[in-house]
Amino acid sequence: MTTVDLMLPYWGEPEYLRATVRSVLAQTDPDWRLTVVDDAYPDPWAGDWLASLGDERVRYVRNPENRGINAVFRQCVELAEHDLVAVPGSDDLLLPGYVAVVRAAHARFPRADIIQPGVRVVDEHGAVATPLADVVKQRLVRPRGTGTRVLSGEPLATSLLHGDWLYWPSLVFRREAVQRTPFRPGLPIILDLALVLDMVLAGSQLVVEPAECFAYRRHSASASSVKLLDGSRFAGEREYFDLAARLMAERGWPRAARAARLHVTSRLYALTLLPAAARLRDAAAARTLLRHALAR
Repeated sequence: MTTVDLMLPYWGEPEYLRATVRSVLAQTDPDWRLTVVDDAYPDPWAGDWLASLGDERVRYVRNPENRGINAVFRQCVELAEHDLVAVPGSDDLLLPGYVAVVRAAHARFPRADIIQPGVRVVDEHGAVATPLADVVKQRLVRPRGTGTRVLSGEPLATSLLHGDWLYWPSLVFRREAVQRTPFRPGLPIILDLALVLDMVLAGSQLVVEPAECFAYRRHSASASSVKLLDGSRFAGEREYFDLAARLMAERGWPRAARAARLHVTSRLYALTLLPAAARLRDAAAARTLLRHALAR
């Protein structure tokens, strides 16, 4: 039997975590294991609450001190033991058929290392949301096609470098493949894309499964959005895209290298933030955004 290891990094709003855990318990397919990795949240309530559920498939790990998002992502992947592994956010929701959908996709395409199931975007309150970033992801950037399909090689890399249309918390990985691919250090905002592209460079295939079975929570102030106007996000992106262009060129993938150099959607995103910088009368932020959008 193929078990899905759900590795859940936790630091944040307790009620969101409770909702996430309940969504796991409500899965129609029982072949899962949930590990909550508490990154030293100040209130250690989660351990007692999880134990009170009385489900042997649920385990709890608490770090003695806060390690940060990069280190905890690595920790979650390293702790996984079963055939398939996912790292959902502690504020996301698994719709009831998530485990069943991804296990069926894996059974159909057992050699694929990554599965992207269908995703519903919700806001802080759980209502369906359609932010501009997700409209671009789902309607403009994601490769066109219907039904379950497999993507790989330069076409997949090119597509992701034009615009990252994946939802990291919903992704399911073959454990052996993701454990042999290290997270690149120093990329807190774009580490997920970097990992996936390293896997694609190594020959991994990705299954796109359109069945909607995951609810991704889009906050108005997320870890990435708070870094937008100060320029730190885009500085990190430029550094990574320069690296990706070199890696793709060395691999002999000229279209992917060009997509990395252009990083079109990243540039356009910077332009969409200019009105916010103007409203705040933040000239430094405006210069940073223009530099990212127009730099060669």
